[in-house]
Parts: sequence; structure tokens; C-alpha cells
Amino acid sequence: MTDFQPIQLTAPAPTEQAEDTARADLYGLFATLFYRAPDAAMLHHIAANRAADEDAATPLGHAWNGLCDAASTTSAAEADDEYQRLFVGVGKPDVFLYGSYYVAGFLNERPLVALREDLARYGLERHDDVSETEDHIATLCEVMRFLVAGDDLSVSNLGEQQRFFARHVQPWAETLCDTIANHPQARFYASAAELLKAFVAVEAVALEMN
Repeated sequence: MTDFQPIQLTAPAPTEQAEDTARADLYGLFATLFYRAPDAAMLHHIAANRAADEDAATPLGHAWNGLCDAASTTSAAEADDEYQRLFVGVGKPDVFLYGSYYVAGFLNERPLVALREDLARYGLERHDDVSETEDHIATLCEVMRFLVAGDDLSVSNLGEQQRFFARHVQPWAETLCDTIANHPQARFYASAAELLKAFVAVEAVALEMN
């Protein structure tokens, strides 16, 4: 379902554990949604896959169904317009999607340097034709997907997931999500942000417990 790959990745191998498969899929979905607006096929896919029964009663399931509701009433053109208004804009975006902005207060600051050091250690590098810096939330979600489902166990393992998440995602993801959700013109992406916020909260507890 996901096609976003802003950096050069080793192709992920199928994981045997359903939980890790679900985690990788969600990270991949966030990578795609925050890199570009969803097309009609993705909106339909999201809307058609509601959580049910006990899954729907969890905070993550509730947030997922909120995104399903938003997807079912949003056209591809409306999603693209919202993405452009929130994250692109004229001059500067209303909402920055870069970690350095939230952690350091400015773009291209020390958090980006530390991130690049970790990516180099993983053997990952940005594609030449990608203008976004590596601290874009879409890139970080794609890296987490790689660490969960990649086939190189020297880097795609629980220890690296814990380290990367704690260092590069957890410190600012909730603030980003709140900023998006509170934007007066956010609708579909308000739901996407609520789901990301719920997922990050679940990941924080799960990775800390392991």
C-alpha cells in the first residue's frame, strides 16, 4: 500500500510476527500520508478497513476509525488541497514537518546532524532528487518501518528501534500532532495526526517495556 521511499533502503523482508507487520504497515502509511496527499485509491483503502469489536475500543482503534471516517468523506482533490495549505503554503508552511524545528526551534539544526549520523550507520542515504531533509516526519516513519521490518538484523532489531524512536521521533511527534490537529483548516490531516499521536503513545510504552 505504501510507496514512499525518500532514502535508499534495503527491501524489507516479511516479518513472522503479526504485531511487527502491523507496526511496519502503520509506519509505512504515515510515511506516505505525510510525504504527499493520498490519492483516491488510498482513501478508499483506508475507509474500507475499519477496526471492529475489541480493536475498535482501544485508543489506537478509535483513532484509526476516525481516520477511516475522514477518508470516507474526503476526495483526493480535497486531501491534496489540505496538504498544500497545511504543509506547503506560500513562502513557508503553516505546519512544519521537520524535527529540528520542534526540538531546536530552527530548521537544519543539531538534531538533523545527529540523525544523519544514525542514518549513515544504518547505511541509509537520501535520494538525490528529494528536497526534504531527513528529519521530515515521513522519512523518520520510513526509517522506523525499515528498523521494524528490514532484513538486515544488524540494524533492523528491537534495540535500534528503541534507540531511534527515543532519539528522533518521541521528543517531538506529539507536539507536531497537536499542531496539526489544532489547525483550523485541518480535517483529514487532523484525523491522521490523532492516529499518529495515538500510535506514538503505544510505541513509547511498548518499546520501553521491551
